[in-house]
Amino acid sequence: MAAERQLELVTIGRSCIDLYGEQIGGRLEDMASFAKYIGGSPTNTAVGASRLGLRSGLLTRVGADHFGRFIREQLQREGVATRGVIEDPARLTALVFLGIRDPDTFPLIFYRENCADMALDAGDVEEDFIGSAGAVLINGTHLSRDNVFEACIKACTIARANGGKVVFDIDYRPVLWGLAPKDMGENRFVADAGVTARLQQVLPLCDLIVGTEEEVHILGGSTDTVAALRAIRAHSDALLVCKRGPLGCVAFPGEVPDRLDQGVVGQGFSVEVFNVLGAGDAFMAGFLRGWLRGEPLERACSYANACGAIVVSRHGCSPAMPTWEELQQFLASDHPHRLRDDAALEQTHWATNRTGQWPHLTVLAMDHRSQFEALCEQTGADPARIPQFKALALRAVDRLAAGDAGFGVLLDGRFGMRGLEAAADYPYWIGRPIELPGSCPLEFESSADVATELATWPANHVVKCLVFYHPDDPVELRERQERQLLRLHDAARKTGHELMLEIIASRNGAVDDLTIARAMQRMYDLGMRPDWWKLEPNDSEAAWRNVEATIAANDPRCRGVVLLGLSAPEDELIASFAAAASVPVVKGFAVGRTIFADAAERWLTGRIGDEAAIEDLARRFAVLVEAWRAAKANQGAKVTA
Repeated sequence: MAAERQLELVTIGRSCIDLYGEQIGGRLEDMASFAKYIGGSPTNTAVGASRLGLRSGLLTRVGADHFGRFIREQLQREGVATRGVIEDPARLTALVFLGIRDPDTFPLIFYRENCADMALDAGDVEEDFIGSAGAVLINGTHLSRDNVFEACIKACTIARANGGKVVFDIDYRPVLWGLAPKDMGENRFVADAGVTARLQQVLPLCDLIVGTEEEVHILGGSTDTVAALRAIRAHSDALLVCKRGPLGCVAFPGEVPDRLDQGVVGQGFSVEVFNVLGAGDAFMAGFLRGWLRGEPLERACSYANACGAIVVSRHGCSPAMPTWEELQQFLASDHPHRLRDDAALEQTHWATNRTGQWPHLTVLAMDHRSQFEALCEQTGADPARIPQFKALALRAVDRLAAGDAGFGVLLDGRFGMRGLEAAADYPYWIGRPIELPGSCPLEFESSADVATELATWPANHVVKCLVFYHPDDPVELRERQERQLLRLHDAARKTGHELMLEIIASRNGAVDDLTIARAMQRMYDLGMRPDWWKLEPNDSEAAWRNVEATIAANDPRCRGVVLLGLSAPEDELIASFAAAASVPVVKGFAVGRTIFADAAERWLTGRIGDEAAIEDLARRFAVLVEAWRAAKANQGAKVTA
């Protein structure tokens, strides 16, 4: 592929919201809650391709609505180019409701009446965008109407004129051609000569054609797979790839032989099927990762089958797509038949699909609850004013950060909810505590069922949990707290929230250079992999080196460490920065009382107003930010020297 091409792949067609039933094993009628993902076959393939390292883009229409914005934002998070994602103010974004009843039954309802993506037309196809790609992918569903058919033909013509490849995913859904009842969205095959004739019109333009046996049947006009493939070959010299589910796939670069197994066979992988929806899109992404990069056909088939096997093991379509690191790990290891039990693979999937990067993170922590209540009791201030003061935290952060996503806030849901709500419109990191303040053994605030509580939190809220934990605690106390932490870790993963684990050991015993590293190692030994650590300040470089080594040995993809303040005076806290800044894994700090204590007392007692409080918070926060940056810069200068 030409090195100057901006994109390696542009997919064209369906883009919708998948609403996946969260209850497994029942009728769609009995599912009570739904997870929201981006969906639509070409959209899923674009995401899958991007996760595998291909530079991908999407051409589609979405509604000028909340779901259309979600699709665009999620594509951007996935690294998919959105120049071709066109906003249609006259139509809504399409919806699909999906369920998982059993390994063979996956009910689907398409809400696609006059939807945005089916309004795509030839005028939406920009020559420079399509011409910038090494390949374009079209889907059979988008050939069902004249306007989208014409758009696809135009894109294919432009691609070929610019030396690009044309990929055809047969993608046959009879219901979307009006050939099946609306409640039979899962139906994969209804013979129809008109559909066959329409699909065959694109065959002379194609370089690669991919489909299941049923899809080959509709494209070839025969329910005999070999005969159908030969009929396709009569119209096209393209590489033909027939997907065969657990049997893998078979490819035909030339003439179609008498038996399928006489083609280039890609062996399948033996895994338990949890959800077949999206497996074909993952297959396509995997195959294109090999084929577009010029790898041997057998390897492209292996990538494709492996991606399909991974996705059939998970909930959802686009979120289940593997990353390149994950694919390599799968291919190199012996995996269980029930792939969801492969903890190492699931960890790689989680860690390599997190969005956002934080080379540095400085956080104003105002998630304190008992401390604010105590302050009100001491000063006679009205506790009802606490939420108003906490809402000022975000304004103070924004005044200093000015849109820099390396800043953040820690706010609680009890007193800080107004700030949390407002933070949704800002680019800053958001953390939120789950622990009952001061509890040891650890207890959780709000619901006794921590997973139920987290299910009510926005997905971008990082769960922060403070635990007073020392590796030499009495066995009964240690094990009780560990059980709580394991529950929390499991809940955070299942609800899709990142976890920041804050360990304070000094309250429970003496701390030396190994104490915190030992506590962290115990968490890793239990199977926990917090995304973030929040740790006590320490002026010992040896202690921080031990922390760094522990993370490197157990979870090198960890987001990193931030320092907590423990109400330390400003000068003492700044002095502790030097040792922490010596290790790259420490990204910054999350400090509260050192910054807000004075302003909170004066504001709550009416001695200063909002503006003065915001200015004081921003000023004190800025002092620590500059001190941290100076400490990091000094360490960098030492390394350079």
